[in-house]
This record gives sequence, structure tokens and C-alpha cells, in this order.
Amino acid sequence: MTVEGATDGTIAAIASAPGRSQRGIIRVSGENTLDVIEQLTRQNGFHPRNPQRYSRNVLLGDSELQLPVDVYLWPTNRSFTGEPLAEIHCVGSPPLLNEILEQVFALNVKPAQPGAFTLRAFLSGRIDLLQAEAVLGVIDAGNSNQLERALQQLAGGISTKIAELREELLIHLADLEAGLDFVEEDIEFVEREVFLNRIDHSIAFLNQLLTQSLDRMESVGLPRVVLAGLPNAGKSALFNALLKSERALVSKVAGTTRDYLSCELTSGRTSFTLIDTAGWEIGRNAIEQQAGSQRADQYRRANLVVWCEAVDLADQELETNSELLEEVNQSGVAVLRVKTKADLLPGDAVLAEAELVVSASKSLYLNELLQRISQQLSTSSDEVELLASTSARCRESLSRAVESLERTREMMASGAGDELISMELRESLDHLGRIVGVVYTDDILDRVFSRFCIGK
Repeated sequence: MTVEGATDGTIAAIASAPGRSQRGIIRVSGENTLDVIEQLTRQNGFHPRNPQRYSRNVLLGDSELQLPVDVYLWPTNRSFTGEPLAEIHCVGSPPLLNEILEQVFALNVKPAQPGAFTLRAFLSGRIDLLQAEAVLGVIDAGNSNQLERALQQLAGGISTKIAELREELLIHLADLEAGLDFVEEDIEFVEREVFLNRIDHSIAFLNQLLTQSLDRMESVGLPRVVLAGLPNAGKSALFNALLKSERALVSKVAGTTRDYLSCELTSGRTSFTLIDTAGWEIGRNAIEQQAGSQRADQYRRANLVVWCEAVDLADQELETNSELLEEVNQSGVAVLRVKTKADLLPGDAVLAEAELVVSASKSLYLNELLQRISQQLSTSSDEVELLASTSARCRESLSRAVESLERTREMMASGAGDELISMELRESLDHLGRIVGVVYTDDILDRVFSRFCIGK
């Protein structure tokens, strides 16, 4: 799909899902939309100025049969596409929708190509490129978590943060280049310390997005919750208890689990993939080393690690447990510590108030654990996240923007001239512009909009 000619003429398509339904929708967009609706519904002098819903009738073919329809009309450029737009709503019968669409095409209207309406919204400045991709994310969402992430991106959460970052860097660039005109007067338009702090903040933020873009490519779908801990920490028993089935092999012999198991689980409105991993220990042979590699891969891609600690750990095990837990904490993955085998505790045992204690064998406090998992996943979802489709497109631009900003910082620290610093800063701004669509090419738009369906 190319930019040239993308907004020429008036277009139309069926915008509702294929097949029979209670309601079907035909969408029309373009400068002649009002004339199309006027002729289709035979309403002479139809020139509304404000968005409104109208109840009208459409004649079916050459017969005198009239089909009642609702016309939702946006007569100005304040519509989704940034131009006059109408939606014709009627009973969702494919033959009826096709009949109306044929009449619309007969009024000098072109069939819309895949993604044409969203492309027009982007080109008119109604949405940016990240929000355009979020439209597709909403359509393709397979569960409530994916839908929530897509809606957050559609609302402009990430776009706003990137736009604010880009605007601040543009201001610094303008000050730098203004200073070039007064280099002989030794006037400094930019405080170097403030600029360096801004660059450091920008690098940290973009690195966060870059990390997320890699994670989204490797782990598309439900959030991943990994059960981890020392051998014989009760992970497999907890895995079975949460799933209410005997999926994992449970034994009192440490090291029974050598691979990992996974299963989807839903708690309330939160769905996630629960993963049972092998016991964490320092490998002494090839098999144990392989298990250690698998566990590292699992927690690296996890949204949450539930660290299981048996209540009856010996002193040596407590030391090893602390060492391995520190390894996980340093990775930056969210961790929820859980005391397992609570049934082994004496009745008068007192534990720290912050500790969560469960018993898989007695099914004690499992609901509390699920609630804590849901809270943790909900909290992490509030952080800036990219859709998988956005991640794939933006990864290179993010990486190059970070590289340019790091070179900018190095030049400032070494006392390089403002003209060299400005060149590097301009390059980073160009890459940020590609992410949100301020700077784009036909190739970028084709990669985004070629995945859309007709009518969107």
C-alpha cells in the first residue's frame, strides 16, 4: 500500500465481521460521503453539519421493498478518518449488505483496500502509527490481557511518552543549533548537566522499550508465571493443586522434575500460563547443567516468578536459597515469594507478616496466592508495553535511537562541538519519528497496513 493516492476519492466496504449477525455495518469515507448517503436514501437537500444518527430506508434493487437502516454520520473532518464518514447499520444478512454495497459502488465510490480507513486516519493525523497498529491488536486480541494491552496502546499511552521524549529532545536540538550562531560570543544556550540528565533518562526509557520488544517477540500470548525454587520445594505439588489435576510428577525425592510443564490457568479476569520448572541448583553434570539452562530461559521470559521456599529448609538450604533468589532478583523479573508445605508448621508457628504461606496437600491459601498473582500481573501490565506487532517493526528503530543517544552522550562528555552533537541528536530524532510515524516511507506503511482486513 502506497501513500500516493491513498486518500483520493470516496471508499466503502463492509466493516462488520463476515457471516450472519444481528447487525451489519457498511462504512463509507471520503469527500462525497454526504452525496452518497443522500442518493442512497433518496433524501434531497440532506446537508447536516453535526454528527448524528438518522433512521432511513434503502430501496432494494428495482423493487419497491424498503429496508430500514440507521445511518451514523460524521459530516466534517472530525471523524475517525479525518474526512466525512458514514456507517450504514442494518440487519446482518450478507445478501442484504452486498446489495447495499453494490448500490454504493454505483455512486462513483471505490472498494476500500485492506486497512484503508485506518490508513486515512493516520495520514490525516487522527492517530499515529502505534495507535494504527493497536487497531489491529484490538481486532486480533485472543484474550482479555491482549485486549487490554491493545486498548492502552490505542489510547496513546506509549505514543504520548515517546512524543513527549521526542519533543524535549527537539527543544534541546533547537537550543544547540541556536548556539551555533553565537559561537563567537561564547553564549551557552544549553546547560550541559541538564542535557546529560535528559539523555540518560531517554536512553533508560528506550532501553526499557527495547527489552519489551524482544520479550514480546519471544513470548507472544498470555503472561508467563514460573514456579521456581530449590529441589523438593513443593513446586510440582503446587502446580497440580492450582490446576486441580495431577499434571506433574510429585515425589519426596529431590530432583524428580527434570523438565518443565506448562498449562493455561484463569483466575477471575486474569489468564496466564503457569510453568513448573526443575529444581534450581548448581549443576554438577551435563544433565543438571542443561536443566539450569532451561530454568534460566524460563525465568528470563517470565512476567512473574513465584519463588517457592519450603518451610522446613535446613541451614545449608537456606543459604543456597538466598543465593539463587538474589540471582533472580538481579535479573529484574518480578518475584513473588511463597512459603510452601504450610501443613508441616506447628499450630503456634509465627511467620513474618509479609510472607505468603500455602499448602498444596491441604489446599490451604491457594485462592490467596491466585489473588496475589493476579495483582502482580495487573500491576506489571500498567507499565509501558508494546504489542508484538509493534515490537517487530520498532525494534531496529529503538536500537538505533539508543545508539545515537549514547554517541550523543559520549560526545558531550568528551567536549565535542555542538555541531557534531546536533548531527547525532538529529539521527536519534529521525529513528524516534519512524516509530510513531512522524517520519515514514511507503515500505513502513506497507508493513503495517498490509496485515489489516478489508473494512478497517
